[in-house]
Amino acid sequence: MRRADDRPTHDRSGSGRARGFDDARTIMWCYEARVRVHERLGETSFLADETVASVHVQNTRRADRVELRAFDPAGMPVGGDVLYVDRLNQRLDVAPEFDHDYTGMAVPEGSELDQAIAREDGWVINMRALREYDPVVDRKATQRAVFLAHLGDMMQDDQVRGFLLESDSGGDEPGEPEPELG
Repeated sequence: MRRADDRPTHDRSGSGRARGFDDARTIMWCYEARVRVHERLGETSFLADETVASVHVQNTRRADRVELRAFDPAGMPVGGDVLYVDRLNQRLDVAPEFDHDYTGMAVPEGSELDQAIAREDGWVINMRALREYDPVVDRKATQRAVFLAHLGDMMQDDQVRGFLLESDSGGDEPGEPEPELG
């Protein structure tokens, strides 16, 4: 029988925390950033406006607000907005899944968008990537990823000996139809 103080640690920092915990925490931080960007941009007209190809997020000048500047596909400004930050969890930090660099969004050379990027005072949201984002699908994938991050640690600590992952075929969300059988 193993005593509690004999439990193995799985991280190299010696903090006593399992590596899966740190991985799960990182997964959750990234998920929360994606959700926050989607929700906050939903407070503007940019998400629904198909003429908006990208949005420059200026989040370095003031801590109490985020200045947004929308651009069309040619990199010309088509509008702006300000989102106020009353709580830290309202900040629009970089979400790589929407960032123009990570999504490979083309930036017209010499355009006003190109100049905004060159100032390095924020980041640019690729609105195509943001419009394709499905929060429900992301939530389900994140739940599974967090569980799997913890699973190795739980198995190593003999907290789990076997498991069965069910299909993600729907029916578990309120208002979702059950899959048809037969």
